[in-house]
Amino acid sequence: MDLTITLIGIGVLIVAIWVFLELKRFRHRLLAIFLIGLLLFLYFSFTFVFHNKPLDLSSINGISQAGGTYFAWLGSVFVNFKSITTNAINMNWAANTSVNSTNSSG
Repeated sequence: MDLTITLIGIGVLIVAIWVFLELKRFRHRLLAIFLIGLLLFLYFSFTFVFHNKPLDLSSINGISQAGGTYFAWLGSVFVNFKSITTNAINMNWAANTSVNSTNSSG
């Protein structure tokens, strides 16, 4: 029930952003797509981080704790992305390109 209300709320926000920016014609279409993508990313990542964790958004302390947890997770995502990118850049992609490792004997 709670998920349905949240998805309806996000849907209404997406439609409102889209309609608001369509009023200015096609000038700001990229901004609308960016904002919609940002909203979807924030919703799904927040849901993923707090899937099985108790969450108290009724107090300042709970909101602060949830924000700290979320931004710690987001920071670790960027650190992991940086590590994967660095490892991919440092790989020797040209090594053994002429060797076919498929065993064709049958």
